Amino acid sequence: MAGSFDFDYHAAAEVVEAILKKAAPLVDEAEVYLGISESLSADLKRDKISIGSNSSGSAVSIRVIKDGKIGVSSTDSTMFWEKCLSAAISSAHLSDTQPWGGLPSGTHEKEGNLSFDSSLTPDSALLGDLIDRMRSGAESEPGAVITGGGASFSSRYSVLANTNGLYNTNKSTTASIMLEAIADQSTGYESDSQYQLSALDPERVGETAAWFCVHGQNGEEVKTGSYDIVLAPEAFSSLLEATLIPALSGRSVHMNRSVFVGKMNEMVAPEQLSLYDHGMDTRSIFRCPWDGEGTSISHLPLIEKGKLVSYYYDLKSAYLFGEKTTGNAVRYGANSLSSGLHNVVFEGPTMDVMDEKCIYARDVVGAHTANPMTGDFSVELSSPFFAEGGALQRPIKTAMLSGNVFDMLHALVGCSKESRIFPRMIIPSVRCAGMSVIGRG
Repeated sequence: MAGSFDFDYHAAAEVVEAILKKAAPLVDEAEVYLGISESLSADLKRDKISIGSNSSGSAVSIRVIKDGKIGVSSTDSTMFWEKCLSAAISSAHLSDTQPWGGLPSGTHEKEGNLSFDSSLTPDSALLGDLIDRMRSGAESEPGAVITGGGASFSSRYSVLANTNGLYNTNKSTTASIMLEAIADQSTGYESDSQYQLSALDPERVGETAAWFCVHGQNGEEVKTGSYDIVLAPEAFSSLLEATLIPALSGRSVHMNRSVFVGKMNEMVAPEQLSLYDHGMDTRSIFRCPWDGEGTSISHLPLIEKGKLVSYYYDLKSAYLFGEKTTGNAVRYGANSLSSGLHNVVFEGPTMDVMDEKCIYARDVVGAHTANPMTGDFSVELSSPFFAEGGALQRPIKTAMLSGNVFDMLHALVGCSKESRIFPRMIIPSVRCAGMSVIGRG
């Protein structure tokens, strides 16, 4: 199966224009988001590759504003846009009035297309080749048995328009691969996602999954105590997503649900640490010049050299609390619009994080149970190892890590020289001193 991802751009434009034309005389403002997607995937079950059929879908989300009342509705079919518009208007009638300063305006059409790879096509042969290359990488570790994996290509086209003249279109692509392996009772897993097909490294994915399952066997017990911990990007990003990032939301701060209430321009982390949102970073997988409401985005410092310098807002939260939007409306699919971050970048002093004795954790289990208001967490370490001399040395059977994320920032002594690129984050490995580890030894 080969060809290209094809969308009916003209039909999409007709639907959007029809919605706006009908909504304009009925409400003060109307906004339409129309998204179309198509994908092809392949699954690997032990030695068998199964190529799935093309899947496609479309969705429409409509938001209307009338006398300060906001109504929202969505549908998974463009055929039902009229019912969707009626539902949005009805929900506005039932909602409470809130401060509202207007949707963004536009005078001409704009195209994004910054995370789009035209060479990424629904080609089953390419998917099979990626899987074969992952399997080849896994063969570097004798004893590893592949239990599953997969590869997928997807392409998306979206239109964001409103009755103030805004009309933005964007095309994007994603290529994803993953592999799971086992050796005795020890498991290994690795994945990668990029918007460019050429940026994927399937051999590395296979090698990494196989290495962790083979070398994770016969783990040692660890004694409960205080240790230097190295959190790989997977582990550190999970804790940030559960605690620090929600705490920087303007809505959370104004509703007294954040540890950062009243701390603007205060030092909240060591001077060498910075965290910012950079949706236009050339490494970002979902790069786009505007947010989910059409507001232009740029580099947004949140914590700069240890100082809290900004919270993030979308239009609704900014108007509600008398602030300005920071361009942080994020759409997780057509049906969900909320304030969020486009591409989190964490920076700190670089070092060889495993040069001296430490416990390394590739990932953590249970980060979602962390308390976003206090930062307290207790998680299980996934694929933990004793590390020293810049390398993983001996596997650990099991261990728990407990602490507080905001305190952990002050215990952070260094970051790896390289960062890992996730769909909405670019994160290094970090070394934190004196962390509480609970073991069985």
